Amino acid sequence: MANTAQARKRARQSVKLNAHNSSLRSKLRTSIKAVRKAIEVGDKDAAKKVFIATQSTIDTITDKKIAHKNTAARQKSRLSAAIKAMA
Repeated sequence: MANTAQARKRARQSVKLNAHNSSLRSKLRTSIKAVRKAIEVGDKDAAKKVFIATQSTIDTITDKKIAHKNTAARQKSRLSAAIKAMA
C-alpha cells in the first residue's frame, strides 16, 4: 500500500487512467471487428464506410500512445487489403 499522500494520489489516478485506456482499447477492437464483419458479409461499400471510421479511431488511439504506431499501421494495412480483395 502507498505510504505517502503523493503515492496514494498516483494510485488513485492510475486506476482512473487505466479504466479510460481500457475503454479506448475496447473501442478500437470493436471498430476492427465491425470492419471484419462487413467484409464477411460481402458488402464492399459498407466495408469501405466502416473502414474509414475505423481508420480515424485507430489513428486517434495511436496518437494517445495506447496502441503502438506499427501495430496500427499493420491493422489498417490488413483491413485495407481485405477490402481490396473483395469481389
